[in-house]
This record gives sequence, structure tokens and C-alpha cells, in this order.
Amino acid sequence: MSMEQSITRTLQALSDPTRRAIIRMLNERDMTAGEIAAHFAISAPSVSHHLNVLKTADLVTAERQGQRIVYRLNATVLQEMLSSLLDLLRIGVERKEDGHA
Repeated sequence: MSMEQSITRTLQALSDPTRRAIIRMLNERDMTAGEIAAHFAISAPSVSHHLNVLKTADLVTAERQGQRIVYRLNATVLQEMLSSLLDLLRIGVERKEDGHA
């Protein structure tokens, strides 16, 4: 997958406010789907859908621990995507034509 496709997939996953809220929660600590669902007034299948979108974008990993599945933020992918996005927008890169950043 190209870097552009990866950025597109990540941005699409982050386009939903529920998924962004899940990312913020997982940034605080690892959680089970039930713990995540307790923060939302949506169905369990909807929470599963959001988690699957985040997993497909590699923003979240899932690890089985006995009967539970624990979700964890994959911060490396977020950092790589932000770095690539900054490069794409040439933020922080000095422009040769006028000498400004």
C-alpha cells in the first residue's frame, strides 16, 4: 500500500467523531469493547463496527486476554501518518523560492 493510500485510509477512519472519541479514550488506557461501549449511547454492533474500522486502518490493535479482547492505540501509525501529512503539506519545510518556512 502506498503512503498516500495509507494516509487516505487513516483520515477516513478518523473522519467519524465516535472513532475520534475512541482514539482519545485508548490514548488514556487500553480498554475492552464493553468498557468503550459504556461511554456511548450506541449499540454494541455499532461499537464493533467502529473498532473494526480503526483496526483496518491499523490505528488500534486487539489482543485476546482469556475471555476478553483488549484494544490498544497504535500510536506509531498515528505518528507516521502525521509526519507524512506534514511532509505532503510541506509544513516545516523551508521554501526555496522565497526562503520562508
